[in-house]
Amino acid sequence: MKISGSYEFNVPALKVWETLMDPQALEHCIPGCESFNPVGDGEYQAVVSVGVGPVQGRYSAKIALRDQDPHRSYRLTVEGSSSVGFANGEAVVTLTEQGDKTTVQVDSDAQVGGTVARVGQRLMGSVAKGMMDRFFGCLREAAHR
Repeated sequence: MKISGSYEFNVPALKVWETLMDPQALEHCIPGCESFNPVGDGEYQAVVSVGVGPVQGRYSAKIALRDQDPHRSYRLTVEGSSSVGFANGEAVVTLTEQGDKTTVQVDSDAQVGGTVARVGQRLMGSVAKGMMDRFFGCLREAAHR
């Protein structure tokens, strides 16, 4: 499942980057996040509750920020599992600065399996895009503080 999004921030790329690298901002902005703990340089262990249609899952996830080019781009990898299935994915996050504004482009590809994929298959794309939109909307607010 491929999902893309573009998000405008009214702050320079440095401020957006700082927000994207701030564990507290990430924990606060990830929809359904119950815990978010650093386990290494750019690596985190998280617990996230996600509902897709009638299927609710509590995912244990490994999150890593790789190939960091500060203020420009990074690759995000996620490996999550729960009693209702799994979700693994990768996204390339690119920041483009124009004056005091920054556009964040996200291009992701995810694989989902188990009960959550069988029951909620038709809803998966819209649920994932909605979560991504909420996440970046929250980060936009955090970057403007």
